[in-house]
Amino acid sequence: MLKILLLISVIALSLFAAGDATFDATKRDLNVSAIIMFFVFIAGTLGVTYWAAKKTKSASDFYTAGGGITGFQNGLAIAGDYMSAAAFLGVSGLIYMKGYDGVIYAVSFLVGWPIILFFMAEKLRNLGKFTFADIAAYRLGQKEIRTLAAFGSLTVVVLYLIAQMVGAGKLIQVLFGMDYSYAVFMVGALMIVYVTFGGMLATTWVQIIKACLLLSGVSFMAVMVLYNFDFSFEALAVKAVESHKSAEAILSPGGFIEDSISAISLSLALMLGTAGLPHILMRFFTVGNAKEARKSVVYATGFVAYFWVIITIVGFGAIAFLNSPEGAQYFDGAKAYMDGGKLFGGSNMASIHLSHMLGGNAFLGFISAVAFATILAVVSGLTLAGASAISHDIYANVINPNASDEKVVQISKITVIIIGIVGVILGIAFESQNIAYMVGLAFGIAASANFPILILSIYWRGLTTRGAFIGGFIGLITAVVLVILGPNIWVDVLKNPAAIFPYKQPAIFSIAAAFISIWFFSKIDNSEKAKKERELFRAQNVRANTGIGADGAVSH
Repeated sequence: MLKILLLISVIALSLFAAGDATFDATKRDLNVSAIIMFFVFIAGTLGVTYWAAKKTKSASDFYTAGGGITGFQNGLAIAGDYMSAAAFLGVSGLIYMKGYDGVIYAVSFLVGWPIILFFMAEKLRNLGKFTFADIAAYRLGQKEIRTLAAFGSLTVVVLYLIAQMVGAGKLIQVLFGMDYSYAVFMVGALMIVYVTFGGMLATTWVQIIKACLLLSGVSFMAVMVLYNFDFSFEALAVKAVESHKSAEAILSPGGFIEDSISAISLSLALMLGTAGLPHILMRFFTVGNAKEARKSVVYATGFVAYFWVIITIVGFGAIAFLNSPEGAQYFDGAKAYMDGGKLFGGSNMASIHLSHMLGGNAFLGFISAVAFATILAVVSGLTLAGASAISHDIYANVINPNASDEKVVQISKITVIIIGIVGVILGIAFESQNIAYMVGLAFGIAASANFPILILSIYWRGLTTRGAFIGGFIGLITAVVLVILGPNIWVDVLKNPAAIFPYKQPAIFSIAAAFISIWFFSKIDNSEKAKKERELFRAQNVRANTGIGADGAVSH
């Protein structure tokens, strides 16, 4: 194992050496501080992985870290999972471009957490084991529900993974002049190592470490921005208005999504999609009991809320600083923003360039290393969620119910490698996309495919296997098809002249299709199997609310 880790490090080093330190035909000096910090972090996280690998002996260890994570640790890890490249790079870039609309985007991300806290956290822990499909399959047909859950999980994982890969590729491309595809490959290789050898334990601790680093780094950026404006957000906003082409329009909504349908769709996707993300839901099975699960959400909500406040300051700070004459160095050909200059690496890199302006090479190195850590931590969690959908839901419960723990974990590790390769290929294909927007699409599919089945299986007695299976697939297929036919893929990626589906966000249609279909096909299902499933709701409800029968149940 140690030899494999060393081999990966050598490959990564060789890829850095392959870069010619150029970007967009403009000479860029290699940042020695950033390179050193990158490899210090990589070495540290590989050490964590090696430690975790020695402790990971069973399927429970691999998927849930043996249930030994505390509420505070898990809350920090969930926040680390949630504060992805889309959150740090994408949303700060969105605020830099669109102002107030980026702030709304950030707030919408947060709204989903009360739903998880009050309606789902405790029940998830009491009913589940490794994946959210365990909850839905508690009283419904194993094969049908787990197959559906696996398809939904993998779709969300792949879309979310694309966003992280794009963020990582652009980050390294800007800093080191490395070819974009090499950068994406390196992230994929490291991700495979983390998950394959360390499982959930390594992923959890990498997420905790990166969450602490990210919160401290971004806090420092926010303090430095406000320091230059005598800690007055009003003065910062005035300067941002003066420095942006849209002037006062950046303080009003409507610049990012003009039509109300897409705006409502995006809000619904971000609100409900949070409760349907497989890599977030998996984290509730890493704690010892339902009490710790609730504490996890409280801590995670606090950390995430604080993060969105400071990322707003960073985004407006990027407008004020980068669009100044001193900020022209970060634009192609040193052509300033007001003169039509293009930011190196695109808007996703706004916060990275701001860190250099505020703290020089050393702070740029730190923030870049943290951003890279953020991406690695999130892709590790995503990949583990995707692998568990195949190995636990499909292989262990559908294909081979008698499979041993060792065989299931082996299948997981093979799946990790496949997901890593797919992530690299798609990360290269979607290079030009805004990563915050890509994540918005992933949330939309999670809200359409995973959330309706999950919430209805917990709260609605009338749900049947037939209704959940047909309705869930209708929601999933509707979301995926409308995303493909929409402007972002049909026009931007596939280069067609016009989109077949006019709206950028399809969530309002696909969520409605999912809920209506699940309700309709459940209501008309009068089979003997459906009657038994409805009768089993009482036993499920008792366990969901009391924890009786669950591992680590505690008195309330």
